[in-house]
Parts: sequence; C-alpha cells; structure tokens
Amino acid sequence: MSISFDAGVFSLNTDAVSYIFRITKFGHLEHIHFGRRLDNVNAEMLAVKHDIQLGSSVMYDKSDDNYCLDSLCLEWSGVGSGDYRQTPVEMKMPDGSFACDFVYESHEIISGCAPMKSLPTAYDDENEAQTLIITMREKTHDVKLMLYYTVFEKSDVITRRSVLKNMCTEDISLRRFMSMSVDMADVGFNMHTFDGGWIKETHHNIRPVEYGMYVNSSTTGASSNRHNAGFILSEKHTCEDYGRAWGFNLVYSGNHFGAVEKSNHDLVRVQLGINPYCFDWTVHSGECFEAPEAVLSFSDKGFNGLSRNFHTFVNNSIVRGDWKNIERPVLINNWEACFFKFTRGKLLKLARKAKSLGVELFVLDDGWFGDRNSDTAGLGDYNVNLRKLPGGLGAFAQSIEDMGMRFGLWFEPESVNVDSALYREHPDWAIKPPAGEPCLGRNQLLLDLTRSEVRDYIVNSVGGILDSAKISYVKWDMNRHISDAYSPSLKNQGEFAHRYILGLYEVLGRIFKPRPHILLESCSSGGNRFDLGMLCYSPQIWSSDDTDPIERLSIQGGLSYLYPQSTMGAHVSAAPHQQTLRLTPLSTRFNVAAFGLLGYELDLKYLSRVELNEVKQQIEFYKKHRKTLQFGQFYRFDERKENKVHWQASAPDGSEHICGHFQTLCTASEGFDELPVKALDGKAQYTVRCKNQSIFIKTLGGLVKHVMPIELDPDGFILRTANKLYAMPDGAECYEADGASLMAGMKLNNQFLGTGYNEKLHLLGDFGSLLYTIEKK
Repeated sequence: MSISFDAGVFSLNTDAVSYIFRITKFGHLEHIHFGRRLDNVNAEMLAVKHDIQLGSSVMYDKSDDNYCLDSLCLEWSGVGSGDYRQTPVEMKMPDGSFACDFVYESHEIISGCAPMKSLPTAYDDENEAQTLIITMREKTHDVKLMLYYTVFEKSDVITRRSVLKNMCTEDISLRRFMSMSVDMADVGFNMHTFDGGWIKETHHNIRPVEYGMYVNSSTTGASSNRHNAGFILSEKHTCEDYGRAWGFNLVYSGNHFGAVEKSNHDLVRVQLGINPYCFDWTVHSGECFEAPEAVLSFSDKGFNGLSRNFHTFVNNSIVRGDWKNIERPVLINNWEACFFKFTRGKLLKLARKAKSLGVELFVLDDGWFGDRNSDTAGLGDYNVNLRKLPGGLGAFAQSIEDMGMRFGLWFEPESVNVDSALYREHPDWAIKPPAGEPCLGRNQLLLDLTRSEVRDYIVNSVGGILDSAKISYVKWDMNRHISDAYSPSLKNQGEFAHRYILGLYEVLGRIFKPRPHILLESCSSGGNRFDLGMLCYSPQIWSSDDTDPIERLSIQGGLSYLYPQSTMGAHVSAAPHQQTLRLTPLSTRFNVAAFGLLGYELDLKYLSRVELNEVKQQIEFYKKHRKTLQFGQFYRFDERKENKVHWQASAPDGSEHICGHFQTLCTASEGFDELPVKALDGKAQYTVRCKNQSIFIKTLGGLVKHVMPIELDPDGFILRTANKLYAMPDGAECYEADGASLMAGMKLNNQFLGTGYNEKLHLLGDFGSLLYTIEKK
C-alpha cells in the first residue's frame, strides 16, 4: 500500500519518495518529512522540536506553553491563532470575521484518483494510484476543508489539492485559497524559477532562499510567459545528477501564485494555487470550491532525476486521449513563409515541396477566414475566405490528403477584432470595462468565456469547421493578455479570472473530446500558456514564437526541468531569424528542434538544392530516431565550458542514445571538446556516429580564394552558384567502445583553429552544433 496510517502518522510512499505528516494533540497536521523513501519511520525523531517556549510567540492553548503554530511545520494553516506566516486561506465568514482554525476530523483512503467536477486533474490508467482524503473542520463555523493527497508510485509524484465546503446558512467570501501549503525545515534552499516574456520564455533563474517571502506568480489571466507556474527548491550544491531537489507545479492555466517563505526560525513554507490577485469567490451555503491540483516530486539524483519524475508523470498521467505516447508527425507551418499573403496555388506549391522532403502534416496558419488580411480584422468570424481558398476548406484539405499528407488548421477562438462581423453583431460579447474604452492587445479584444452563449458560439463555430473538412491537427492560439477583467453576467467580478479558465476548459472539452483523432497543439503567443492544465487537453504546446535555435537552447532547456520533450513544439525556420536577426546554420536549427516535436516554418522555394537535400536528410534522421527524441529519457549536463550546451535523449530500453553538442559562440584556437554521455551500460559495446551534415562554401568566406588555383570573388557569381549546388561534409566521426569508456569522456575532433582545413575538422564557428548517435551493438 502506498498510503498508510498508524498511531496518528500518515505515510505516503512512492517507489523512491516518502511524504510523512502526523496529527498533533490539538488536531493540526504537522509535516514531518518530504524526501527519500523511509520504510521505518520514527516521526518523533524526524520532527522539528519544540522543547521550550519561543519569545514573542502566541501560545495556541494555555495547557501547553510550547505549542505555537508559528513554529510548527504545518500541512495547512489558518488565520488568527498565532501563525503569522503567509496563510493558505483567507475568507470572510458570515459574521464578518476572518479568523479560521481547521483541525482534523476524519480521513479515508481510496483506490485510484479523485477527479474534480470543475477542473482537470491527473489520472491513473494503471490502477496503481491511491488517494488520501482528510476532512478538517473549522472550530467555530460550520465549514469543512478536504485535503486530497494522491500518490503516483511509478513516477514518484504526489499531488495535492484542497476543497472548501460551506455548511453555514449564509455565504462565505473566499479571497485566498491555495491548492497546497507545506512547511519544511530549511536545508539552505535555492529557488529555481523559469521566467521571461514573449520570445524569451522559461529562462532558468536561481536565487537563494533567505528570510522573507519569494513569489512566483502571474496576473495576466493565463499561466503566462513571465513566470511558469512550476518551480524547484534544491540544496545549494545540487547539480544535474547529484543532490536533493524538490519540484512543484500546478494543473492550471490561469493566474497562479507560488510562494516560498523562510520564517525567523528557519522553516520554509511552500504554497501553490490560484493567485489571490483580484480574486473573491462567493461560496454559497451548501456549495464547495475546488482549488486546482498541485504536483509535488522529489529526487536525490539531482535535477535530471527530478525531471525524469515530472516527464514520466506528464506523459502517463496528464496527457491523455488518442495521442498519448504516440509519435507526433513532422509538420510544416506556412506562417513564417506567407504571413497573411497567400493563395491556394502558393500553399499547394509549398505543400508539394514539403511532401517531397518527407513532411507528414501541412498546417495552414492565420489568414484563412473572413477579412483576415492583417491582424486588424476578422477574428471571431469563421467563414472561409474564398478569394484565398476557392473551392473552400474541404477541397483544399482533400488536396493535401491526396498528396499523402495530413491537414491542420490554426484558430484563435478566444479573440475578436472590432473590425469583424461577430463584434458588429455582438459587441457585448467582448471583455470590456463597464465604462470607458477597452485596452487592445495585438489589435484585438478577448471574448467573455464566462458567458454560456459565447462558449456555445465558439464550440459550434469551431466544431462546424472541423467537421467540414479532413482536419487532423489544430493549433489553438491566444495572442494577448487579459485586461479590463469584467463581465456584466457576473454579480461578483472577483470570480471573473477563474471563471474564464473554467469556461476555456469547458470549450476545449466540448470541441475535442468528441473528436479524439485531432492532434491539438496549444499556443499563446508562443509559451504564454505552457502549463499542466492545457496539457490535459493538448498533448503538445508551441514553446515559443522564437525559432532561433540559440534562444531555443535556453527556452527548451528551461522547459525540460518540468516538461518532457514530447510536449514541446519546435520548428526549423529561415535565418537570419525574424525574432533576433541572428544567422544560424541550418544544421543547428534542426539539431535543436530535433529535441522536441519537429516542424518546419519557412518558404522552401528559397532553399538551394543542397539545403533542400540537407532538410530531406534531417527529416529521415528524425523519423528513424523519433521515438527516442520525443519520448526518450532526457538529460542535461553540468557544462565544463561556458560556450557549450549538451543534451541527451535515451531510448527507454537503452538501445540508442542521441546526443547534442551545441556551441553558442566560438573562441579563437579553442581547446579540446568532449562529448559527455550518461546512462550507458558500462559493459555493453556501442557504435558512435556523428550525424552527417553539410558545411556550405559561404561559411569559409574570403578564405576560399586562398585554396583556389585562380582568385574568385567570395561573393561573386561562380561561388554563389557553387554554394547552391555543393556543400562540404562536416568532420565525420565513428567509434566503437564499451559504455564505461564512452562515459569516461569522448574527445571530439578539433574545430577549425585558423591554420587550415581537412576532412576531419568540425567547422562549428558561432552557433555550430553536432548530433551523435550511440547505438548498442
């Protein structure tokens, strides 16, 4: 049994993790241990001691001078009983008071998960999960608190959530209600957050946890590109493979609030839940309020160990439906190739070229409906633009199908332009303040998803389009933050932000559950809504609008701490990149995107013959190793050099490993490079091969004239023509060795050192990279 109760102590155990707490003599839940699995628990020994009264403290009960809530490690706390740390709950009682004190009443242990009525939750297909439900009662009001703990043994994850039930005869105003709260003894924590903005999402930031409170939150109406809901605590010297790390995330797509607070006696409180910013929920008599599910994990095998737990959990207990653990197709998206300027003929030419290279899915992005010729008009209208697509969407989709590819379509159903038929007919459906003009974002407003008629319109409109053509994939976009949060349909505007998310989940469920064959990719100006809530509906999410691979090393690398590569949309685009103006090699663009869900987003007609051949080889390589790249164990490395990044994806059965060697900037006459490798069988024999990739003549610039029998203009007609038709192979390497030797460190062929060129050299330069396959013999 993964959950046990003995002598007032609850023990929750996964394969490698224990989470332990007990009931105190006054009925509070005291946290004891969250870490490595313990099979023989001595709770008294593990608990933080309270042998003498603390100065300036408020005693909970006159019968015990040493019992002070402010110095206890608690699983939940309240208001007004002497705990002055951040409370997980703030509610105004019918008598106007805020004081609340929840104590243990009863508990039950059930098999499986306990789904929510209003929000998505993790699930268990293997019938291995167990759930502990603890009922707490408020001592002076008729209010119940249910704390849910679900144990997922194989993924080493424990989820927590809370439910408040109002049994008073009058309403309660709920102003703060966390999904979880836990206090742990400080071990010198560092806090790791994943922060950024548009085109610079999920950059890994580290700060020491010192006295006071650190907040990781969003107020944009979505989980946001500013601060991902997930964060990590670690010991100071934890690295990728060694040391202790604790991870926290939230199954929610709206405003989130994560807090880490270190008290004056070195206890660290961790909380996660809905952001109390502008939140005020009326819990009517007899009703319940459900908080989103929080996800907790621990590893003593460093950040890679923690990530493996999260990756396993997401793939097996969050992503669901027909596309769970199914390899995803290689796609081409027409956006960066066309923007709004396309014709049916132009799209079909792009599709035919893509098919010849091995692409499996053609995605038509923005601009196919209404008067959508720019981002100023048309959102909200679902009539197909017949000037661009004569014959309609069904005929166009069939043309793609006849080529042997599947067809996908872009939508932005949550938004509306003022210049649209929908807005002219229903201006009241848009989110607007009760007085004054609304704020525009990307020339658009958002639709009020708290209203049932708006939700019905979206469901019927999008569903009608999906049923009108052979559509196998949908990209669901949302390109602005929420502002002017107000709905005339709500009596209590403090409920708006959460009700919007509830409305979104309802819409997604109504559209896609009846159409499980459709692969849904969520997007919100890139990674503005990359969270576990959306992954309950969309098996993959567009990671960022930034397709520059050097930026993607930080973006996808940051995401990898919390999410598997099977969830990350990653495309190869034209360079210089539209987001950074950085000129990167075609090989690096692929090598980074390959550690995700591969797509192409560029106009293929502008590629040379050698570039097209390179793309074809890239797609062949990806398909051959797709299962490993999308669903293999992912590893990061503690880098020896500041200008290097290494990634590794390993097949679950250990039969193959794909290693990426990335150089952000070159240095003159650089010292040796080494390929670090993990997770091999030390006694097994392996074959290591460097993936073939091309070096284009233009890479050598003016050096070319020094090796030619005649002097040629490096930018002249002859060499420009040669560059389109001919490329040099990069320094290929092939070795055979046992796993122990490879893990000792494989030294790579030299880079270009300024002294000449031969067939063994790697011409990486700035932004260069290599992929290696390591296959078990």
